[in-house]
Amino acid sequence: MNPIILLVEDNPDDALLTQLAFKKSKIANEFVTVSNGEAALDYLFGTGTYSDRDISQQPALILLDLNLPIITGLEVLQKIRSDPRTAMLPTIILTSSKEEQDLMNTYKSGCNSYIRKPVDSEQFAAAALQLQMYWLVLNTPPPIGRL
Repeated sequence: MNPIILLVEDNPDDALLTQLAFKKSKIANEFVTVSNGEAALDYLFGTGTYSDRDISQQPALILLDLNLPIITGLEVLQKIRSDPRTAMLPTIILTSSKEEQDLMNTYKSGCNSYIRKPVDSEQFAAAALQLQMYWLVLNTPPPIGRL
């Protein structure tokens, strides 16, 4: 089974562009895409729509937009970091925000990286390849299931 990437993105065009950029790199990963912060937390903690999900199988990587409906990306990040079951999951902020306060708040809340979405699709594909190569190939994550 290939590592799962949880993509939390409310813009369907950006979600599709992200998935296409990752597929272009020829490394196959399963994507689970949700469009709001509440659904992301339901997926991670096996609640709501995902109450039958085996939460021992967590994503290898979370790509998290900040500007989300219902529960913001920052709030999702804070809940991820506050729970021992998810605290160590690699969580990358993937956003169009250029606000310095967003950058500061997400790093203070424990994001692993903050990436501004490139506007150009070729640049976006290149950024996705680098992101995937580092986080899913080169990086050695902690043994989440044994924490």
